[in-house]
Amino acid sequence: MAHPPFTRATVIGSGPNGLAAAILLARAGLRVIVHEANAQFGGGLRSAPLTLPGFIHDVCSAIHPLGAGSPCFEQFPLADFGLEWIHPDVPLAHPMPDGTAALWERSIDATARGLGPDGEAWRRLFEPFAEQWTGLRDAVLAPVVPPSAAALRHPILMARFGTFALRSARELTETIFVTEAARALFAGVAAHGVQPMEAPASAAAGMLLGLAAHTVGWPMPRRGAQSLADALAGYLRSLGGEIVPDSRVERLPQSEIVMCDVTPRQFLSLAGDRLPFLYRRSLERYRYGPGAFKLDWALAGEVPWTARECARAGTVHLAGGIAEISRWESQFEGPPFVLLTQPTLFDPSRAPAGCHIAWAYCHVPNGSTRDMTEAIENQVERFAPGFRRLILARHITSPAALEARNANLVGGDFAGGSNDLVQTFLRPNWRLYRTPLPGVFLCSASTPPLGGVHGMCGYHAVKAAGF
Repeated sequence: MAHPPFTRATVIGSGPNGLAAAILLARAGLRVIVHEANAQFGGGLRSAPLTLPGFIHDVCSAIHPLGAGSPCFEQFPLADFGLEWIHPDVPLAHPMPDGTAALWERSIDATARGLGPDGEAWRRLFEPFAEQWTGLRDAVLAPVVPPSAAALRHPILMARFGTFALRSARELTETIFVTEAARALFAGVAAHGVQPMEAPASAAAGMLLGLAAHTVGWPMPRRGAQSLADALAGYLRSLGGEIVPDSRVERLPQSEIVMCDVTPRQFLSLAGDRLPFLYRRSLERYRYGPGAFKLDWALAGEVPWTARECARAGTVHLAGGIAEISRWESQFEGPPFVLLTQPTLFDPSRAPAGCHIAWAYCHVPNGSTRDMTEAIENQVERFAPGFRRLILARHITSPAALEARNANLVGGDFAGGSNDLVQTFLRPNWRLYRTPLPGVFLCSASTPPLGGVHGMCGYHAVKAAGF
């Protein structure tokens, strides 16, 4: 695509979207500088010894299905800069109260075999879309307005997938599945969309991430999420780009192109009084979603799951069934729905010999001050009796602590904003990546397509700038 003869670009924020935008601008021949407010770059892609020396935990994100399958990242030679994806034997397990577990295998057939009477329904649900995953992925991870070239190339596929935007995960699962295991397995994945199970489009979140599990898997970077940030940064530097840590930007800098990997709240502060009234008002009305309460543990051994097959999974979802998931995600009542990863079963480099780490969180109201430590550990203990005896140390991250580490996580919201139906498609407003200020663009998870580690917000922002 032809672009104006710009020579310099500034990127504010070094999360995956900011780094993706910086790389694409550097590949276009611009001199790029990335400003990062923190000492450690990467945004949500950071790892650190949060508990004890030798135990390397992921500060925010840990499992990256959309990163491994990103149309943006696949254009970059990240393996040359140290990135190695580790694929657990099973992407996801969901233990049930009766001591069994439902497994979301990479293979649709293997998953279907494990779901008994729901196996054929599972196959009918996922197989048609899995066969056309690349086209679907490219279309879904693009702005809806205006329709992308990928969507226009696959109108029938997108029309079929679009029906899930009108369905709730609760309605879908209770309509097509008869077992509690299949319903809980799907609902847990849909809950990654950070919406109530009864919300329109919650089914679409379950389908997208579920299809990723069946096609590219739910992998983790070897040595932790920081490895993905390091690979992106290494590639950027090889192109002549520069990253400046501890470099908080208070006002929009003078530069030919400015890419802002920030949410609307931070952008309002950066722009000061330069924004037109109506645009400012639209950003002020931008809504943030639920937060997260996160725990990291240093463990003396493996999590002692009652359902031993859970040890095959990189991610484990903890709730008694879909009703329990639904109650927590809509009302924050009852036992919390807990999302847990166990990286050292597959990457022993992240803990001393014989020891392990685990990472878990639950959704909470935005800005919640409630301490969820006991409730989360009770839920783990429920499905893994004896878990608490293995804890050598724990690190607690409240919504306020998440925001303190990364200002984009407003009130602990790691999705870049509420994922309700309208805001998902028009985030942060009808301008999407563009702003009224010449040369200034938004490229954070508050822009389409959605939150997650995939770099596509940065990719589309750069395209909107003409590169």
